[in-house]
Parts: sequence; C-alpha cells; structure tokens
Amino acid sequence: MHPLRVGIFMGGKSIEREVSLNSGRTISDHLDTSRYDLLPIFQTATGQLFILPWRFLHRGKIADFEHRLASEAEPLSWDDLKTRIDFAFIAMHGRYGEDGCIQGFLEVLGIPYFGSKVLASSLGMDKSLQKEFLKAAKIRVPLGITLYPYEIRELDKGAVLLEERLRKENLSYPLIVKPVNEGSSLGVSKVNNLQELLTAVHKACFVAPQKIQSVIVEETLEGMEFSCIVITDIKTSNFLPLPPTEIVVEKNSALFDYDQKYMPGRAEKHTPARCMPHEIRAIQEAAVQVMNVLGFSNLGRIDGFLLNDGSVAITDPNSFSGMSPSSYAFLQAAEVDMTHTGFINHLIETELHAYRLGAVLNEKNKKMDTDSMKAPEKKIRVGVLLGGSSNEKEISLESGRNVCYKLSPHHYETTPLFISSKDEIFTLSQRLLVRNKTDEIEELLDPTTHIPWHKLPELFDFIFIGLHGGKGENGCVQGTLEMLGLPYNGSPVLASALCMDKYRTNELLDSCGFAIPQHVLINRATAINCESLPCPLGFPVVLKPHDDGCSVLVQRADNQVEFEAALKKIFESKEFALVEELIEGTEVTIGVIGNDKPYALPPSQSIAAKGILTIEEKFLPGAGENQTPANLPPAAIQLVQKTAEEVFKTVGCKGYVRIDCFYQSSNQSKTGKERVVIIEINTLPGLTPATCLFHQAAEIGIKPMDFIDLIVKQGFERAQHNMQEMVGTLPLDSREVLSQLPQRM
Repeated sequence: MHPLRVGIFMGGKSIEREVSLNSGRTISDHLDTSRYDLLPIFQTATGQLFILPWRFLHRGKIADFEHRLASEAEPLSWDDLKTRIDFAFIAMHGRYGEDGCIQGFLEVLGIPYFGSKVLASSLGMDKSLQKEFLKAAKIRVPLGITLYPYEIRELDKGAVLLEERLRKENLSYPLIVKPVNEGSSLGVSKVNNLQELLTAVHKACFVAPQKIQSVIVEETLEGMEFSCIVITDIKTSNFLPLPPTEIVVEKNSALFDYDQKYMPGRAEKHTPARCMPHEIRAIQEAAVQVMNVLGFSNLGRIDGFLLNDGSVAITDPNSFSGMSPSSYAFLQAAEVDMTHTGFINHLIETELHAYRLGAVLNEKNKKMDTDSMKAPEKKIRVGVLLGGSSNEKEISLESGRNVCYKLSPHHYETTPLFISSKDEIFTLSQRLLVRNKTDEIEELLDPTTHIPWHKLPELFDFIFIGLHGGKGENGCVQGTLEMLGLPYNGSPVLASALCMDKYRTNELLDSCGFAIPQHVLINRATAINCESLPCPLGFPVVLKPHDDGCSVLVQRADNQVEFEAALKKIFESKEFALVEELIEGTEVTIGVIGNDKPYALPPSQSIAAKGILTIEEKFLPGAGENQTPANLPPAAIQLVQKTAEEVFKTVGCKGYVRIDCFYQSSNQSKTGKERVVIIEINTLPGLTPATCLFHQAAEIGIKPMDFIDLIVKQGFERAQHNMQEMVGTLPLDSREVLSQLPQRM
C-alpha cells in the first residue's frame, strides 16, 4: 500500500508566482515523506503544468529554470492528475490560485484539495465584495470607495468627481490605495495628496499586466497592525485561532511592503502580539467571525488593526497564507508547539477528515508503521550555530534554520544554538527558531537555556557553523572548536581568517599567479586626515569593507563625488575600505567541495540589475537571477572550475566554499587571453533555502539534504574522527560520494 500521493501546486499565472515558489518549496521541504509521496507540480505563466524536477525546486527565482522546463521536465495535462495524485495541496498565491479557479477545476476532476472551496476562495480574493459581506455582519472595515476600470480611465480627463466622492465618504489624506484582486502588498500605496493618489490608482489598476482591475481607496487606520492565523480543530471541526502576530512597520516606510515581508531580517514581528489578553481574545474572535462570514475552511490568515479605541478592524482576509520558513503561519503554529512538519500534517489531515478520507489515511499509516518497525539507530548529536554579532547575522539565521530543517532526523539529533550579540550560546525552541529577526530572538531568550562554550563537547558530537562574517567566519569560532576538540564544518582557522581578509587574500592570490582586480586598501585615519582623498584607481571602481560578505556596503563609484560618499558610508562602521577596479565580463559564483581533493560544482551566472549584485538580489524572492549552469561555452566553464579548484587548494580551504569571480574572454581581458578574475572566497557561504550552492549541487545529482549531509561527513573526515564509530549507518563517506561525481576531462 503506497503512501497518499500529494501534489503540491506552485508557480502559477499571477504576479505572486515568486512567493508561491517560496511557499511550495517550504511545504515540499517539510512534508512528512513517511506518510505522503510528494509530487511538486509547477504551473508556468502561460498555464502549462510540469512535474518540477527536484533540482529546480530550490532555485531563487522562476526565471532561473522556467526556460528549461520544456526540455527537462515531464509535462502534465490536467486530466493526468486523476491518475498521478490522491490529494492536491494548493500553494499558488493570487489570481488563479486563491480565487476559485484551480479549486473549481479540481472539483470537476474529482480531486480532493486543501483549503477553502470555490465560493469562499473567489470571495476571499475580491477585497471590494468581501467588505460588503463583513459590513453586513457588523464587522468593522476601513471606510473606502471602489474605483472601477472605466472610472479610472476617466480620471485622466479630470479628478474633480473623485475629490467630490472622497468628501462625500468623509475620506481624507493619508489614504491607502490597493488593487482589488492582489496580495503580498503588490500595488499597494499610501498617499498624501491628489497627485500621489492619481499615480497610485493607476499603479494599482495596472499592477498585473495581464488584467486591468478595480482599485480600492480607503482610510488609513491608526493602531496596532496584526495578522492572525486560524486553523481547524480536527476533533471538533471548530475554528482554532492561533496567537496573533503584531506587525511593526519600518520607521521610514509608509506601510508594510513586499521587501519588509520577504527580505531576511527586515520585518519586525512580535508573536504573540504585545497587547492585553482581552485584546488578543478580541482579535481572535474577530478572525473566527470573518472565517465564518466568508465561508473559509481549514486555514485562513486574517489581517487587520487593533485600533486605538480598543476595537478591531479587518483590512485583508486571506483564504491561504504564505508559507516561507518564518511566515506568520509557522510563527504562530510554533506558539502552540507545532513544528513546520506538524503544521503541514495538521492541515492535510484536517482536510482529509473533511473529505471523510481520514480512515483510509490512518489505515495506510498503520501499515507503514508496522512495515518500518526496527531498532532505532544511534544518532549524531549536532549543534547548529546561528545568529551572531556580525552584519550578516540575519542571513545566518536563515542559513542556520535551514540547516536545522535539512539535517536528516533519522541520522541526527539537531539542536539550534543561537549566538547572541555578546557571543553567548543559547539553545532555541521551535517558537524562537522560526522568528524573523535576531533582535527579536535575543529579547525572548530564556537565561536557563544558556550553554557555556566549554560544555559543548559534553552535549554534541559535531558543531555545524551556520554563522556568516565576523567571529563566526574569521577563524575565531573555528579556533574555539579546535581547542574544544569538536569536529565542525568548513575550513580550518588559517583559511577562515585569511579569506575573511579580502586584501590579504588578494595579495596571496596575486603572488601565486591568479588574476585578481587591481586594488588598494584605504585606512579610515588616512581618509579623515585628507580633506579630499583622490581615488587611487581609474573610475569606475568598486568599494567594500575588506572583512564583510553578503554584499554588505558594496558600492560602485563612477566619479569622485560617489567615491567620497561610498568611503564615508564604509567608515561609519569600518576601519578599512577596499577599492577595486570594476571588472567587466561574466560574473559567476561557484561552489567547491572536498577536503584534500576539491571538486568544483557547475558555476552559476549572477545577473545584477545595476552592475553590482545587491543583498536584495541575493535573498529577496524574485529579485535576483542566477542561471545554473552559467551561460558560457563548455571550455570556459571548465576553466572556471579548474581555477576555482586551484584557488581552493592554494588558500587551504576544506569542506566547501563559494568563490565569486568573473570570466573574461580574450576580447574582454586586458591581457588579451581569456582568464578568470577572482573576487572573493566565502568559507561559510549562505545555506538559505534557495542558495545557489543547492542549485549547483542539484545539477550533478546531489539533493539539498544530501549536500548538508556531505558537509558534515567532510567535517568529520577533516577532524580525522573514526567515521564508522561516529556516523554508524550513514550512507557513503564523502570521498565515495565525490568519487562518483561526473568527472571532467
């Protein structure tokens, strides 16, 4: 008897398709594969269905793989679904995914699916009509008006009628403008005058190029913004509201926008919300009432405001919630001791019981439990370090959390270890691990969870360093673990310390014959003592700290004014600034794995919108683009790989690194010969869910969980531990894995 076959639908035809990929990836990562068989199903912007190859699942942007689907993915027709899946988990956001369209098609096909049904879904996507239902039920909503497309076209001829209408409805600035049928804050604006209003209305009306839509103009509410997840109690079928989250908008922002929602470390969210218990209950009661009025089932996310007078106003009911790793759904579920997997299991099981399929699932699970009964194996105790005190601590939280989730529970006993701003260690519960910001975690730390550094060998067999920058990557933590006799991932002390100093690394590579940018190191004291420091290189140049990563403070200067401004910005927090010539060519980043015999993965081509890759392009869903493999001739790719392997050995790296560089053809190179110019070596590269290292490993057949497993094994091997004793029944040591990889000529 096979497990229940669950199709996870992601992508889609809406402008929220990038967010959908994020949600679909997270659900796929955390689906309980002991209970369910997973089939990731991707819909393209034109509506075609494909079974998404797992090597594409962890890409950061749909454009990274969509052009390859036709030749590398299995196409599906809608009618094929009847024989391929038993249940559909819809992770598509926005139009066609949340508005009743796919729900209606699945009804026609007779396939059970997760979430609200056709009427509730379509009503949940129409912000104008849903307000009428809520008002009829005496639920407070913002005062506002709806402008239809024909009215918006008339605005170009004059806005007198619009102003009269605003006065008639007692609407005054500032106002909120939003499209009727979109989510994820796309097309939403806050305006302070008529000109801004007209611009915002047109923006909202045309935010989805494929369909013009109506626009809502409504009052700005004052109070505490919240989001409350509501699930269903599987035993009683009653709605169960979770502890609501308080949303704090950034000081310089008018509203909670897309970047704040999805950029690591940007959003300030407090769960439970910081208000009185009776106010929490009022929010939860209102959220449940909205679920009933709109007919939502199983799951809903209800957004609104706790107003200054203590009343609750609803601004945006959603029949589905985003499911990125630190989304509202998982934040609030963690407050009631539900893991990501437990939460997803709950949603599926609740739906199956509603379809009266619960007995079938229970029978399958009993059979599987009986078949899989065997003596438990000894697990390796792994502590995962995350957070820290560097500028990269928010990315570290994303990386470390992802490592915790991807360390196989069958082989490892994993403990997240938060490094505070004072470099102290605290164990994290699930409810803290899922938080969005390190500052928020630090405020909630329980002193009783503190672990002294010297106690680590008593508690763990292996330490996985998920830190980035600062003491976590510059040899300090590595030295600590060496002193404690603990195996760890990545490079040893010298290589870690050296690669964190970009200037000294450049000097070494230059002396060993590698191509590097022309560069100069500038001391802050020198700059301060000089009224106007001339640029030591010809423009354009790139300026950056010599000891940071993740594109922190990296800037381009095309003239003296920009050069001085960039220096000033760096010297606000740094002692040195590294000035480099701007390299022209194909920017690539390449992972290298191995210990004594390094193996370079297929390189990724980084495509920057403005010449220099920003931190948003690295980590914001849909903001950047990485093509893996890079769009280079095979011979050029081999040159990049060979160069990366030689750099890895020269610097003394171990385990895994990511090397950023430029490939230059003979026409681009000032030497007249093709070459690879090394920019940076990252000894603890990011391991966030969509990191390019996962893309590259996937191209040669290594899945993300296996890649993390490989990193651990290489750490043990480097420490010369007895692999048979420590790893027990783990498959293959890393040398065997590497020997089976595709070999280059």
